[in-house]
Amino acid sequence: MDRLRAFEVFATVVARGSFTRAADALDTSPANVTRYVSELEAYLGTRLLNRTSRRLSLTESGEALYERAKSILEDVAEAETIASASALHPRGRLRINVPVSFGTNHLAPLWPKFMARHPDIELDIDLSDRVVDLVEEGYDLAVRISRSGSLANVGRKLADSRNMLCASPAFLARAGTPQTLEELPRYSFLAYSLWTGGDTLPFIDAQGKTHPVRMNPIMHANNGGTLRAAALAGLGIVNQPTFLVGEDIRAGRLVELLPDYRLPDIDILAVYPSRRHLSLKVRAMVDFLVECFRGTPSWDCASA
Repeated sequence: MDRLRAFEVFATVVARGSFTRAADALDTSPANVTRYVSELEAYLGTRLLNRTSRRLSLTESGEALYERAKSILEDVAEAETIASASALHPRGRLRINVPVSFGTNHLAPLWPKFMARHPDIELDIDLSDRVVDLVEEGYDLAVRISRSGSLANVGRKLADSRNMLCASPAFLARAGTPQTLEELPRYSFLAYSLWTGGDTLPFIDAQGKTHPVRMNPIMHANNGGTLRAAALAGLGIVNQPTFLVGEDIRAGRLVELLPDYRLPDIDILAVYPSRRHLSLKVRAMVDFLVECFRGTPSWDCASA
């Protein structure tokens, strides 16, 4: 039995959550994956995985081996990278998770430029507003939108963005323009369902004091682009980042409300599982994105 290959197969099964997905990732058959895991269990004299028709789970022995196997495989990969000519030339498949609206509006134009610079890197881009588990779901890198200062993963800050309360001129002509925070609950609100505060917005005054206001949503959506479209159609007030509505503010399609208050800024982050053994392809992408977003973001220039 090739123990290193067995460790790789076992670790991939755990990371992907199934024998079939592991086989796809390793470009082999599910039967081969099953054989490797069974031989590894027989060699070690212990069960590593609990298998049911619906899911897999690690045994206590499996948990211990998984952590060590990941470390061993990372060390081997690093040694191979150092020893090979590819150490000077990033290559391979790069799996990235990005938010839908930010990915469509601001990242999509960048991918062709990156691929022209790094033709031996194959991009596999997944657009989703769900916060994925990089390790468990097999991503090399994610771009995330997060409240300012909340970086919990290993990563780099790419840019920041203001959050802005706004509405269309048509809506304000019909419903009136709110002049105070106390008036806001009387207005129709278009709520982002992944907002950490639920339906409450933490407005901050010039002295830095926070004033929580519970809004009155007539619509929830987990995608900012959907809420922007609803606001442009005059359905209500929306709270969205300037990377999404900055150009609308500048063009007059949306109007900023209560400018004497601000909402918490957000960071745009490139995050990855570990700083240790950072692959050349991930490093190439992170450096590229940092370069692209250097300076004042275009969306905040547009809304100034």
